[in-house]
Amino acid sequence: MEGLPPEALEQVAAYFQALSEPTRLQILNLLRSGERSVGELAQLCGYTSANISRHLAFLTQQGLVERESRGTSGYYRIVDPNVYALCDLVCGNIARQLERRASGRAVFARTAPAAPKARARRT
Repeated sequence: MEGLPPEALEQVAAYFQALSEPTRLQILNLLRSGERSVGELAQLCGYTSANISRHLAFLTQQGLVERESRGTSGYYRIVDPNVYALCDLVCGNIARQLERRASGRAVFARTAPAAPKARARRT
């Protein structure tokens, strides 16, 4: 990104904005196995077709998916599968961060004195 003019950085930010919404990530994940109709995506995501269509329009605008009309249905597919490499890279980074945090907490768990056990009440 070094040396990019502000207009180009705005395009990069818009691309990442498309990936910043969990429903859109869910849609992209579902499209990983192949094209799907809006109705299929809506059913699998648990949202209305109108909601999914809105997200698909944004993903189309950013060049991540493309639409093909067949009769009265619209079918979507991934334009550039490299988006999955980017998502996998981010997921791997998050997993490593969580592992580091967990191992840091584990050190304290080994050195902390055991909590006293609660005594059972007699009735």
